[in-house]
Amino acid sequence: MSRAKKIAAEPMDASRDCSRREFLKTGAILAGGALPLYSTLAVNTAPRKVRIGVVGGGFGTSFQWHEHPDCVVEAVSDLRPERREGLMRTYRCSKSYNSLEELVLDRNIDAVAVFTEGPNHVKHVIEVMKHGKHAISAVPASLGGGVEEAERLLDAVKKYGLTYMMAETSYYQQPTISARRFQQQGKFGTVTYYEAEYQHAGLEVLYFENGKRTWRHGLAPMHYPTHCTAFVTGVTGERLTEVVCHGWGDDDPICKDNVYRNPFWNESAMFKTDRGHAFRCNVWWKGAHRGTERAQWIGDRMSFYCGDPNGLGPVIVRSAEGRKEKDDAGFVRDLPELERYEQPDWWKTDMLPEPLRHDSGHHGSHTFLTHEFIDALTHDRRPTVDIYEALAYTVPGIVAHESALQGGALMKIPQFVVAS
Repeated sequence: MSRAKKIAAEPMDASRDCSRREFLKTGAILAGGALPLYSTLAVNTAPRKVRIGVVGGGFGTSFQWHEHPDCVVEAVSDLRPERREGLMRTYRCSKSYNSLEELVLDRNIDAVAVFTEGPNHVKHVIEVMKHGKHAISAVPASLGGGVEEAERLLDAVKKYGLTYMMAETSYYQQPTISARRFQQQGKFGTVTYYEAEYQHAGLEVLYFENGKRTWRHGLAPMHYPTHCTAFVTGVTGERLTEVVCHGWGDDDPICKDNVYRNPFWNESAMFKTDRGHAFRCNVWWKGAHRGTERAQWIGDRMSFYCGDPNGLGPVIVRSAEGRKEKDDAGFVRDLPELERYEQPDWWKTDMLPEPLRHDSGHHGSHTFLTHEFIDALTHDRRPTVDIYEALAYTVPGIVAHESALQGGALMKIPQFVVAS
């Protein structure tokens, strides 16, 4: 495994793009003050629209760039003609390119949405930034190149001084927004324990296409951790500092022969946070389990459970206030209160510009991701899931998989922090 290291970044220069992007000269201040770093704000229409290029005609068609009042889809690209045509239809765009390498040469484009194969994310983001364009990338931030590849991505973002965002859906799932609000309001008290699960059996259908292996064939579960880790770091800001992980595989040929040398279908990890709290994380591709992407936050005053795939929830549990019960052995104990939580549809609120107030993919998260990236660019601020957040979600999984390969060895997780 790569050495553990702590990387400090230079302080952010808030005006770094102003000379290069005229539309960022104005709109950097809203309501008389600097924009807060980690918030989603309703639209404040900018004097010039962001002109975006979208690359990747699979997952890339599931966003709302064409609906955002401060964005124009300038061009699209995919290596396959039928996917290029799908992107053009989705985004009502008449300009297309055969490849990302061609699209980034278009001087009318300010930013590029990179929704290409996972192992190409770092290479493609660097190519985008090399040509002076901001980037939003699908998850994970890096895949297949270890911690060193993650470091290379960070170095590129620092070198070019451009905006990077990772499109992590779990950050903007409706229950996650609720949990973040509970945390900001102090309702949890102290969150002392977390659990998160990404259970997705049946992915083998994506391992082959036209008889050939795709990049997903044999992918290590913990190399795709962000749908779980975002539930922790994206709510309380805690970083994952060490891990013990165990994996399970069988005699399936996929576990015996893949480019990742991964023998596991399922991986389960126990992480420790920088505040000394425990986080149990499961990423499972196979088994008798129901698919889910969920979390629970256990506090000393209140706990919040996402909906369970077996039918319970979402629910809130509050610490007992004078109520007692007897257990089956006759001992008297405090009785916490259980209440059903009516999950708000945050996408219906003024957290989004009006054209984006509709349900979207991954529990309503796609419209939020769309807005957050565009709003960060028009107001020259760091997006919520910036390079440091992206690495805080991605790198723990890289280290966890290495732990599983070593039979559950305790391993330290390198930290990537912004210098104060």
